[in-house]
Amino acid sequence: MTSVKKTIKTLFQMKQTGQPISMLTAYDYTFARILDAAAIDIILVGDSLSNVFQGNETTLPVTLEEMIYHGKAVTQAFVVINLPFGTYQVNDSEALKNAIQLLKNTNAQAVKLEGGQEISNTITKIVQSGIPVMGHLGLTPQSIHQLGSYELQATSPEAKEQLKADAVALERAGCFAIVLEKIPADLATEIASSLSIPVIGIGAGNGCDGQVLVINDLLGLDESFKPKFVRNYLNLNTSILEAVQLYIKDVKTKKFPNSNESY
Repeated sequence: MTSVKKTIKTLFQMKQTGQPISMLTAYDYTFARILDAAAIDIILVGDSLSNVFQGNETTLPVTLEEMIYHGKAVTQAFVVINLPFGTYQVNDSEALKNAIQLLKNTNAQAVKLEGGQEISNTITKIVQSGIPVMGHLGLTPQSIHQLGSYELQATSPEAKEQLKADAVALERAGCFAIVLEKIPADLATEIASSLSIPVIGIGAGNGCDGQVLVINDLLGLDESFKPKFVRNYLNLNTSILEAVQLYIKDVKTKKFPNSNESY
């Protein structure tokens, strides 16, 4: 059964009433349709498509045009789409222009940006134009070259205080929700408790208002990628491999198609 599409208002109400928010990525119509039928709350058209669709090592190469292409295919649920690297760091006007492009040319209801206090003015400008913004703190993949690795973030007292200040700054700037990625669980719980907007975690423990995963990770499509925070609910890599091998065998032995599969 298709879920009732969420809005910023209903997501805020879920936070207030303690209803956990479910969020997954999708990059095409087929997966988005399935997620919607399962009653997912939020679909994220993430720049992680750079990794899982294009095979890049980072999210940096993906372009605005590519995000729009995938965003057009995702039509269900409450859809959030990433502003890719380079589309909001130059200046506020350029950021607003690109955010407008995303919403005008896709089915998204909101955009997602990475960063803290340094982009708060940019967020405010986008929000004031009528475009909802989801923030992203902690491990921010677009800044991987600056971070140096994908290790746990905000481990020192100074870094923890900075992250808490960034979270407050994003809420004040107008974000309707924030993603916290790969930070200590107790810190994520503290931030979620201190903000009035939903906080969605990935590798941030169970004290957030919701959780997000990349759909490819949930389905076990890449056996080489097994971070601690990912739970494989299926092992599709093996299942698909075995199915394709069986198909090849049936073709080679002329068992496919059989008489019932022929006209």
